[in-house]
Amino acid sequence: MTRIAAVHGALAPHRRTQSEITDMVARTCLPEGTDRRVLDRLHRSAKVGSRHMTLPLERYGELDGFGASNDVFIAAATDLGAKAVRGALHTAGLTAADVDLLIFTSVTGIATPSIDARLVGRLGLRPDVKRLPLFGLGCAGGAAGLARMHDYLLGRPGHVAVLLSVELCSLTFQRNDASMANLVATALFGDGAAAVVACGENRPVRPDENVGPTIVDTRSHLYPDTGRVMGWDIKDSGFQVVLDPQVPDVVRRYLADDVEGFLGDHGIKPKDVTAWVCHPGGPKVLQAVTEALDLPEEALDVTWRHLADVGNLSSSSVLHVLRDTLAGRRPPPGTPGVLLAMGPGFACELVLLRW
Repeated sequence: MTRIAAVHGALAPHRRTQSEITDMVARTCLPEGTDRRVLDRLHRSAKVGSRHMTLPLERYGELDGFGASNDVFIAAATDLGAKAVRGALHTAGLTAADVDLLIFTSVTGIATPSIDARLVGRLGLRPDVKRLPLFGLGCAGGAAGLARMHDYLLGRPGHVAVLLSVELCSLTFQRNDASMANLVATALFGDGAAAVVACGENRPVRPDENVGPTIVDTRSHLYPDTGRVMGWDIKDSGFQVVLDPQVPDVVRRYLADDVEGFLGDHGIKPKDVTAWVCHPGGPKVLQAVTEALDLPEEALDVTWRHLADVGNLSSSSVLHVLRDTLAGRRPPPGTPGVLLAMGPGFACELVLLRW
């Protein structure tokens, strides 16, 4: 099995209240003289209290086109990613030279060489480190990255792997775009990063109570005829969000069968799960998850708190929720947990944990 040795989160430098961000969005996304009551209502209903932004709020109106936003992404993602990986390695009691595989996931910017390549020299990783950059997984990228890390370590049980997620969602907000999808995105998404260090079965980890759970198994499911439910349209102005209001309905239609079948293969029922590590897709999505899985009201408390504190960090969020679960009241040792996230495709990623 794969042992999670450490999870470390990092947030962009500029923390702002939801109302301050709403005002910024009104200035940059709404045509002059537009009634902003719909925007205000959407931002209030997101249940987000504050978020972290890559730039000072006044800078967002100055970003002109995809190139300018992406240049900021490359510089800021490299800085924030380095911070997250250093923190995770320190917590795990490992050095950069111990890392055999570096996985990088993001959906809010592009770079060649990729961000992971730019971090090798900066962090002191070995020049023979294996790298796997992932793009296009969106909010599911953190869960999918854990799954691919597990696949690798099953074949290389003596190795150490690091998963890094960096999502600078504020850089994708579209100027002068008053579409409902863009306004909803500007209500939910923030900027942050997370890194996970994991060790294969034959790689010793420090023998203390702070070591994380093992990964037992993973499952992916791509749903039919849902390609336009969530994603990007790539424009000269950058990433224009595709966000269908039917996302909660897709969750209700498919998630229960996926989870019950996955757990059933291991002789587990949903009621046996002692912690649900769920991506905070937004209030309506979290309500749909709770209903579909018939969860107690408090089952997703950690996720709800994360959403309120920092918003939706796309692929980084589920890893922050994992970190917060480990930092809080831990589930009983040996009990099962489920980490889950959904994203473009439309797809679900499930990871079965043992605490």
